[in-house]
Amino acid sequence: MNDDELLEPELDQAQRHYLISRWSEPQRRYHTVEHLRRVLESLRELQDSSVEFDVVPVRLAAWFHDAVYDIPGHDNEIRSAELASTMLAGHGSAGEVTRLVRITATHHVTPGDRNAAALCDADLSILGAAPADYARYTQQVREEYASVPDEYFRPGRADVLRGLLNQQSIFHTGYGHKRWEERARRNVTDEIVELEPERRETFES
Repeated sequence: MNDDELLEPELDQAQRHYLISRWSEPQRRYHTVEHLRRVLESLRELQDSSVEFDVVPVRLAAWFHDAVYDIPGHDNEIRSAELASTMLAGHGSAGEVTRLVRITATHHVTPGDRNAAALCDADLSILGAAPADYARYTQQVREEYASVPDEYFRPGRADVLRGLLNQQSIFHTGYGHKRWEERARRNVTDEIVELEPERRETFES
């Protein structure tokens, strides 16, 4: 990861420092500045691979998409979008940024929405990481939800993961699908088996 990714010309110094302070809050384990860097780096990879999207609003949406992150927090994306709307008041991309941030609550992308496709692919690129990196990601997510007992966390997490597998494709850009899809499906399937070992035969049959 390159800290140059955190030099965002569309944000002034005060805005950038404030957002980094939000991403550095102590309750975070995975949704940290490191995650922000990864999303921005993945967007750069998509851009360098000729994936078409509007770079300015999509990069800004990456900066804001988890800027509010409370646990539990069922409205984090809504509040993050509201923060973007406030901080970017007067910016020509403010409306598109807030729209994109809201989409990251579900990662449901309408066909033809190239900006949402790029942002969601970058946000979920961790799913296609090498097994050791994916294991670290799952451990960090569990640490963020340490207050939730296993009897609730495990089935809830497994349901989220099954929702990803049930999609025709987890990734929405051609490059993202080629780059991350196969590994992501293996990682997600393996995690479900770990969460629900009694269902192992379902995946092995």
